[in-house]
Amino acid sequence: MDEVTVIGGGLAGCEAAWQARRLGVDVTIYEMKPLLFSPAHTSSLLAELVCSNSLKSDSLENSSGLLKEEMRLLGSLVIRAADEERVPAGKSLSVDRKRFSSFITETIEGAGVRIIREEVRGMPSGRPLIIATGPLTSDAFAGQIRGFVGAENLYFYDAISPVLYKDSIDFNVAFMASRYDRGSADYINCPLDRTLYERFVGELLLSKKTPLHSFERMFFEGCMPVETLAERGRDTLAFGPMKPVGIIDPKTGKRPYAVLQLRRENREDTLYNMVGFQTRLLKPEQKRVFSLIPGLENARFARYGSIHRNSFIDSPRLLLRTLQTNQDPSVFFAGQITGVEGYCESAATGIIAGINASRLYKGLPPAFPPPTTMVGALIDYITDPGRRDFQPMNSNFGLIKGVNSKSSRRRCVERALSDVTLWKNKILESSGGI
Repeated sequence: MDEVTVIGGGLAGCEAAWQARRLGVDVTIYEMKPLLFSPAHTSSLLAELVCSNSLKSDSLENSSGLLKEEMRLLGSLVIRAADEERVPAGKSLSVDRKRFSSFITETIEGAGVRIIREEVRGMPSGRPLIIATGPLTSDAFAGQIRGFVGAENLYFYDAISPVLYKDSIDFNVAFMASRYDRGSADYINCPLDRTLYERFVGELLLSKKTPLHSFERMFFEGCMPVETLAERGRDTLAFGPMKPVGIIDPKTGKRPYAVLQLRRENREDTLYNMVGFQTRLLKPEQKRVFSLIPGLENARFARYGSIHRNSFIDSPRLLLRTLQTNQDPSVFFAGQITGVEGYCESAATGIIAGINASRLYKGLPPAFPPPTTMVGALIDYITDPGRRDFQPMNSNFGLIKGVNSKSSRRRCVERALSDVTLWKNKILESSGGI
């Protein structure tokens, strides 16, 4: 066997390469950027964040926060970069995207990982091999994956939110606040009364959108386009991404009927993204319709929202809990292509694939974290051979058995952190340490 080969320089691929390198194994990453970009990528840096700059909650009261803490304990490069390059966003771990990607790129290069900038169009012969091409795998290599796994990929569409320039937002209307005044006032809030809200929703429903083909009509629930949510009922947005709960307009002293929140995008505090406003509206329509929101009448767009195809494999039929493939245990899959949904979830699978690829290289048996941990429970979900109608999944406490109350959730967190520490120590000891 040769060095560990990783295809894809996204979050999962970088995390896998980092973990294998920490365990003393030579690693090569193949990354097609900047020679070829997917419809959603624009930067030549590794670990580019596409949909949002938020890695979700960092609180241990939240399943996402537990996942992050487990990843910290496992030496995650992604979480280390996020901690270093975070921007104020309340309890959310949000980052300056460019600094985040630069940190990871420089760290990977500094660790001695070889990076080859070319599109992989055929299945490499080198083993162990980690396929972490993400949900936007190039057409050429997607064909190779289909041939290798012997099954068609499953498709769904993902959408990303627009980013606005802060200095174009009218703060005579908008205001800084956090829900229930908890923590610092990190979010820009644009309040709407019922009349303005209904006018906005009406125009949103009439807006022109990017057409979809028949096989492109399945969206992941967590990234539902705002216009698709509006089609479910006129008040859906007011109970979803525009819910006003915990927000008081300082100009009226009352809770608005609905509110758009914007979250800081960079450390310079010049860019803000529209929270929960993933969209497939045409660009002129985004300008027209979103300017109906009070405070955004003259807003300038640093990036318009868009949609792109996301693909994932039928992991319950194809992968072992070690993220090895059934048909060739020297080939691993990691990242969103496995059917996990979310930045941290994708990176977490990269951690496990990187550890196991390095163990395979050293002649050691692969390992998987216990299902009492969030990482282990998530992998259990995507690799359960009894699962039917497989769909992408975020981390959530429902994946861990016995968590049905706040008290059981607290016990779950304590047990998970203890178990992941014990597992890590066992793995490091048997792998030769770091």
